[in-house]
Amino acid sequence: MSAPPELPDVVRRAFDVSRRAGYVSFCRNETGRLLAALSATRRGVMAEFGTGCGVGTAWLRSGLQGDARIVTAELNPRLAKAAAKIFTDDDAVEVFEADWSTLASKGPFSLLFLDAGDPDSVRVDAIADLVEPGGIVVLDDFTPCASWPPIYMGRVDTLREEWLTDERFTAVEVMVADDAAALIATRR
Repeated sequence: MSAPPELPDVVRRAFDVSRRAGYVSFCRNETGRLLAALSATRRGVMAEFGTGCGVGTAWLRSGLQGDARIVTAELNPRLAKAAAKIFTDDDAVEVFEADWSTLASKGPFSLLFLDAGDPDSVRVDAIADLVEPGGIVVLDDFTPCASWPPIYMGRVDTLREEWLTDERFTAVEVMVADDAAALIATRR
């Protein structure tokens, strides 16, 4: 799959790297545009846990303003190397071949982007102290849900419920497409 021409250059490069690496699990354009818009409002250090081939990081980078920076961690060495190629000459982005927990010392973060695909690693208690007051956490890969409590595959979606009700955050679920939602949580 080739990237549509209306995408920011850095995002197009990330799509090309992903395609060459045979990696097809990446940030959707709808979520990416949300990330770019939120990134444009942030200063300081932003982070992504689970870089893949760097598409989400590229979307964050496309909105970056001033002297803000992005750090991102990918555990898979092949994917981390592929993502690092996108940002070789970019001092604002640093790609780590590491588990996300190694980035804890780089925070607190003004924006943190997480994939909700591994619920155990994105629990509120594991993440809350990594975000500065007023900082934003974005979790993607949710299926939209209009019920309460939120249900996914016939069960209560405890991850979504946890983020939407935690008193340390003000959170909202946002549909980014008919079949996709993201959670946006701002640290109080």
